[in-house]
Amino acid sequence: MRILLVEDDPQLRSLLQAFWPGAAAVFADVDSPIALAFIERYPTPESAARLGPKRMTAFCAQHAYCGRRSPEELLARLHAAPAPVNGELEMDAKGELVRCLARTLAPLVEQIRLLSSRIEHHVASSEDGRILMSFPRAGRICAAQILAELGSVRERFDSDAQLAAEAGVAPVTYASGKHKAVTFRWACNHRLRRALTTLADNSRHASAWAADVYANARGRGCDHPHAIRILSRAWLRVIWRAWIDRKPYDPAVHGGLQTMLKMAGG
Repeated sequence: MRILLVEDDPQLRSLLQAFWPGAAAVFADVDSPIALAFIERYPTPESAARLGPKRMTAFCAQHAYCGRRSPEELLARLHAAPAPVNGELEMDAKGELVRCLARTLAPLVEQIRLLSSRIEHHVASSEDGRILMSFPRAGRICAAQILAELGSVRERFDSDAQLAAEAGVAPVTYASGKHKAVTFRWACNHRLRRALTTLADNSRHASAWAADVYANARGRGCDHPHAIRILSRAWLRVIWRAWIDRKPYDPAVHGGLQTMLKMAGG
């Protein structure tokens, strides 16, 4: 449930990068169960000095590692990180600190996993949840976050423009004298904006229409965050209509997609 809670533990990552960057680089998320187990088992560079492919393979098997990296690739990440330059006493003290943090975070991560499972079950059994899950790469947790912010009272948002303003994906013009600037609204529902931009970013890999909207925005000189907000605004028109009509997303009635397919001769 990365979108609902913190994406990473900044204190643990910062501490590791201060004396052992390799431990923060081995696995993608420093607060994942296997990363925490690795840190608790190897809290200092010295403790991992004899760690080779066989021991890494045994460690991954013991903790049911299901990532795409081989033990050799994980070791390569570990060795490619900058070498530590701390003294022995400082190294030992910081190693004990990261071990304590790992032990503290492990039960929290397990509770997050259990809560994520419950959220996924409830959103899949909800009518509104199934509507939001019907969008490309929406997923269950992302759909749950959007649904939590939308609520069940349709009258809250009279139009997709009002919802876009609430989500912070609607452009706003600021003018002062001869100066005029167009930017995105920052005073908004940040949780909703984050969920929508996550959906938009994921969708461009699964929807030709989303990829086209994103590519056009980048072609006009927009950077990645700007292009994602533009795509989020485009998706929000479709999401709002599906939510108001209480119908799942149907590509056959998606006007923008159908127009693109006709132009492409599809």
